[in-house]
Amino acid sequence: MPVSTNDMFYSRLPVNQIRLSELLMEEHLFYKIPADWHVLITDVKRSTIAVAEGLHETVNLVATGSIVAVLNIAYKANLSVPFFFGGDGATFIVPPLILDDVLKALLQHQQNTEQNFKMMLRVGHVPVTDLYANEHLLQISKLKASALFSIPVVLGDGLSYAEKIIKGEDYMLKPLAIKEDDLDMSGMQCRWDKVKPPQNFDEVVSLLVIARSGTKQSVVFKKVIDKLDEIYGEHERRKPISIPRLKLKVTLKKIGAEMRARLGGYNAFYLFRTWFTTMLGSLYFRTKKGKTYLYQLVELSDTLVMDGKINTVISGTNKQREKLQAALDEMEKNGEIIYGLHVSKESVMSCYVRNMNEDHIHFVDGSEGGYTKAAGVLKKKIFA
Repeated sequence: MPVSTNDMFYSRLPVNQIRLSELLMEEHLFYKIPADWHVLITDVKRSTIAVAEGLHETVNLVATGSIVAVLNIAYKANLSVPFFFGGDGATFIVPPLILDDVLKALLQHQQNTEQNFKMMLRVGHVPVTDLYANEHLLQISKLKASALFSIPVVLGDGLSYAEKIIKGEDYMLKPLAIKEDDLDMSGMQCRWDKVKPPQNFDEVVSLLVIARSGTKQSVVFKKVIDKLDEIYGEHERRKPISIPRLKLKVTLKKIGAEMRARLGGYNAFYLFRTWFTTMLGSLYFRTKKGKTYLYQLVELSDTLVMDGKINTVISGTNKQREKLQAALDEMEKNGEIIYGLHVSKESVMSCYVRNMNEDHIHFVDGSEGGYTKAAGVLKKKIFA
């Protein structure tokens, strides 16, 4: 099927090279998602329980796998699609051209996840036209987040509404015939140990912020981002990933989890080949190419997600976090926001490496289930 102008909507969006707080104030730089596109959501059911049982890295791995599956399909179709990592799941907005292929791949991933990890991955989609029919907003822009990385920035409650539908008890996904070759997980990697904060920082904060109804979302988000910039420094300075703290985790257990997520089962050749090449990784990272890759890894770390709420993982000091909490508490008291926050001593990272030359993305969460635990705090406040 040929690619249409409509399918290329996100691929052709201009990348804005301004600060996020400035972008949020420029309404003309946000575009309405085409009505025939679809919102897809994956979500590990009972992720809070899994995290409490010490399975937070597996939860992250499953969420990362859903992104890898979708991006490989989009890549083959020469398309870019917006995606949002959420720790225990992911959200995508895709054109109709690849909808069926994406759903089949995610359903195969769902099946593999249940067989290999005894976890249930929820998969669902909602047509964007349904969001508009129910008067929900979904606008998008692109932001240059670092020298090598641009991110989608979404305003509106459309993705939140789609999530409520898909997580509803009566939601049913239309059955599709699937087969193993529907799923391509090439490029998926999970080989880094937990990452301690950069030097002079002592903690990692996983933060979720939503704007209360009745407030102007963009204005409230700008206020939060400005406060983060003021307390922690701009986005690059508060990243929890730094080259000196990176350390490969060369264990068969770690590589075995990657193998089962990527291949859907056990493969002795893959396991020992990957273990051996990972053992050699420390040598590679001493070379010029290896050092370049590590620099790119930090630049391409996905630590800020804007999907109609603020999701971010940052590093700093206890004093900085206390200042941030005081500011957020004041905004919460004034009826502007609701927020959830979790503090950990490390971050965790899973990766999508299509090739070692700028074509890789690294998904970051706070250790011990940072995003999942922050979401738990947020939900308690919402339903209090």
